[in-house]
Amino acid sequence: QVQLVESGGGLVQAGGSLRLSCAASGRTFGSYAMGWFRQAPGKEREFVAAISWSGGNTYYSDSVKGRFTLSRDNAKNTVYLQMNSLKPEDTAVYFCAAGGLIVLRRLDYDYLGQGTQVTVSS
Repeated sequence: QVQLVESGGGLVQAGGSLRLSCAASGRTFGSYAMGWFRQAPGKEREFVAAISWSGGNTYYSDSVKGRFTLSRDNAKNTVYLQMNSLKPEDTAVYFCAAGGLIVLRRLDYDYLGQGTQVTVSS
């Protein structure tokens, strides 16, 4: 069993930065790929980024590529999503997820956090 708790969301102006964290409980954290999804009001959930269990492979959606960086620290059971050059269209609830690397990219997961709100003002 893995429990995921996101933090770091908030309100930021366009062009600003935020860093989201996802702290995981459970000794099997290092065996899971980790990812982030987001869901804006009235829109479907979408894939944002994923990272392999080792941290050696990362994948990003085209909409965030070059602006967001996903990393993980297995010693701390934590993943980080550094978000730079934020745009109003990045406004959404961001969810941390654990699962297989391929299925995360299809919005499938084994575990999902409660989400953290990110609001980008213009």
